[in-house]
Amino acid sequence: MIFAASFTNPRTIAAAAEVAPTIDRTAALHGSLATYAGIPRRADQRADLPSLLRELTELGANTYNFLIWHEATDWDDLREFLPLAHARQLRVWVTIVPPSESPPKTRKFSEPFRTDYARWAAEFARLSLTEPALVAWSIDDFAHNLATFAPAEVRRMLDGARAVNPRLAFVPCLYFRQLTPKFAAAYGDLLDGVLFPYRNESVRANLLDAGQVAAEVARVRTLFRPGLPVIVDVYATRHSSLGDSTPDYVTAVLTTGRACADGVMVYCHQNPTTQAAKYAAIRQAFASAVAPPR
Repeated sequence: MIFAASFTNPRTIAAAAEVAPTIDRTAALHGSLATYAGIPRRADQRADLPSLLRELTELGANTYNFLIWHEATDWDDLREFLPLAHARQLRVWVTIVPPSESPPKTRKFSEPFRTDYARWAAEFARLSLTEPALVAWSIDDFAHNLATFAPAEVRRMLDGARAVNPRLAFVPCLYFRQLTPKFAAAYGDLLDGVLFPYRNESVRANLLDAGQVAAEVARVRTLFRPGLPVIVDVYATRHSSLGDSTPDYVTAVLTTGRACADGVMVYCHQNPTTQAAKYAAIRQAFASAVAPPR
């Protein structure tokens, strides 16, 4: 709070404006080997953090994307998780859901700040000041909700967060068909990276064909400034309309993604017992010798 309050001084604001362009929010995104959501739960539905940390270590992950949505206690569990992750040199992203995944369209909000996205941004920034493991935050299905996330509103939201901690990255979830020149012109300078769920949309949307990963990543890169990280998100969990993927598909997308993108992420974190084949595929792909570009 004290740090944020210092920005009410006009001289401090001017100094921050001069310093901000030199800050690189992308460094902690490069080389991401991440899983997302799928938190193991205790009987009381609190996050089983020891199990999650053990599984991330076993997979060889260096990053975890913590979804705040399933339980009202997720915000508390995130704050408990962050120092444990830092002790293990894990980087942490946090994701909240947009209006299209909030009531009345679904049963649950991201709690406790619900759809107050400016508040979420500021709270994440404050938390990241004391918890260095927290390097990025994301909004799921961002471009499905542009009526809420107009460019001016996103800029206001990010300005508030960056006044608190200018080093925290914003990396929304964006799909191939939404990544157009018009979108890039309106939002490109607001993004610190693109979380890109691969679904073969340049040909025909499915979770079967891994053959267009490199071409689609290359297309996404042409839309944005040089060096903007693209993180390929692979479906290990089934999609509501596209069905399920196979372990071989997961391996193929992760392997190609590591070679052509700036990092990879798995949707969702897999259970080592009930989803053993995909868990093993992720472990194998993360251990691959193919290094991501820098």
